[in-house]
Amino acid sequence: METILQTLPEIRIIEESDIELEPLYAVIIHNDNVTPMEFVVEVLKQIFFLGNDRAAEIMLTAHVKGSAYVQTLPRDEAEKRVAGAHQAASLEGFPLRFTIEPE
Repeated sequence: METILQTLPEIRIIEESDIELEPLYAVIIHNDNVTPMEFVVEVLKQIFFLGNDRAAEIMLTAHVKGSAYVQTLPRDEAEKRVAGAHQAASLEGFPLRFTIEPE
C-alpha cells in the first residue's frame, strides 16, 4: 500500500500592525424627484455590482426615506464608483447623487 505524503503549506503569522488598511467609507444614495427608479436600479447593479433585488430595495429606501446606505468600500474605490455613478447620471441628464462618509 502506498503512503501519500502531504506537504503542508508554510504558515506565516502576520501581525495586525504589519498591514496598512485603507479607511472604509459608507456610500450613501440620495433621493431626487427626477431620476427614474429604473435608472437608479441599473446604476446600483452596474456600478456597485448589486443584485437586482438588493438594488431595488436600496432605491426604494432612498425614495421613501430620502437617502439609503449602499455599501462600504475602501475610500479610493468608493470615490471611483461614486464618480462613475455621477458620470452615468450626468450623461443622461439626471441629478442622481451619492456621497461617502467615513465608517
